[in-house]
Amino acid sequence: MTTTPDQRPDEATLDFLGSAFAPEWREPALGHEAVAAWESENKVTLPEPYRTFVAEISNGCSLGPAEDGGLQPLGWLPASWPDLGLRQPGEPFPLEASWPWEDDERVDPEEDPRIDAVYTQGSIVLGSEDGQSFWVLVTTGPRRGEGWMVSDVGAGPVPGDDAWGFEQWVQRWHSGDGWWD
Repeated sequence: MTTTPDQRPDEATLDFLGSAFAPEWREPALGHEAVAAWESENKVTLPEPYRTFVAEISNGCSLGPAEDGGLQPLGWLPASWPDLGLRQPGEPFPLEASWPWEDDERVDPEEDPRIDAVYTQGSIVLGSEDGQSFWVLVTTGPRRGEGWMVSDVGAGPVPGDDAWGFEQWVQRWHSGDGWWD
């Protein structure tokens, strides 16, 4: 079953998410109280089923999606994450559709504040792929609960406009088919 970003996942979803990550590679779950404290501090409610996963199953996993280092613990950033200032998961996510800024002639990638906003607002970082590409889970706005890829050339929902939620993202990784097959 696919859950909405505000609906607690059913037991089948939680069983799948628990089975997708080997217990010996998991970080300890945070518990609901710690998740609520993080949410309060960051002025956001995490989308489901990620929220319950972090509270009850695992706060990250070194073996799992994404390929470079696994699933990041809540609030952590991959070593290759660009230093663009304070992350603000509760601020509005600035995009509603893909934006390949490297192809946008009106954009100076070194100076456009919208690019920094894509990296810093309205999402949490799930992990990195090939160093400079990052999986994020959108936490605010009309695309809330979707997995997006953000890189040095642009950002967009994955695999396309009908983006995966956290559960589908884990299913895709767990199937072994590769992200882009």
